Amino acid sequence: MILYPAIDILGGRAVRLRQGDYDEATVYEEDPLRAARAWIDAGARALHIVDLDGAREGRPRNLEHVERIAAAVDVPIQVGGGLRDAASIDALIAAGADRVVLGTAAVADVDVLDAALATHGARVLVSVDARQGNVTTRGWTEQTTIPAADAIARLQERGVRRFVYSSVSRDGMLSGPDLAEVRGIAAVVRGQFIYSGGIGRLDDLAALGGLRQVNLAGVIVGTALYERSFTIAAGQAALDGADAETGS
Repeated sequence: MILYPAIDILGGRAVRLRQGDYDEATVYEEDPLRAARAWIDAGARALHIVDLDGAREGRPRNLEHVERIAAAVDVPIQVGGGLRDAASIDALIAAGADRVVLGTAAVADVDVLDAALATHGARVLVSVDARQGNVTTRGWTEQTTIPAADAIARLQERGVRRFVYSSVSRDGMLSGPDLAEVRGIAAVVRGQFIYSGGIGRLDDLAALGGLRQVNLAGVIVGTALYERSFTIAAGQAALDGADAETGS
């Protein structure tokens, strides 16, 4: 499993939200590039970037920051937020994203999803963001009645094999993951998924590893790293230890 430090960009700054609420944003770094360099210097093997402005407005708004980060680091970066048409996806890849993360478009417009998969294949992930088990869209601002498991099943029918699963109600709360929820998602996903939501301690990473879900490929951590609850090296070591125990 890989530890993905989160860089969420809002108004040109690296922030973290509480439970997906844009009115509950904490600024951790004025320049997202400085955050990226700090995570790489600390040993990060990959980065997870979200354009929060783009997610809310429906089009990428922070391409210049993606370009700066991509040019400055030598690890894979995956980027999402506001990718609702082919031109936006192409622009993000041109900016240097190794992988793109679709959200609303994958649920609301299957033509965009199908075209992205046909053009970019394994470089496409789909983010399923859920609050109380049901999918949220448009930068977490709209709640649907679609169960997350049903959404994943439908997306897999269209060829999606890589997912990001976010527990919105736990995001930024440092309260730990819902292990039963993660088990349930792992039972549905036929490819791989990355989990996000509530990581606050090293024990949380160990607990996720202890689930022994071979399709759980990584964990996104934001607030806990910014708050120095543990280091990237310690977090990655916890995941490496879990991999060794499970033989994955």
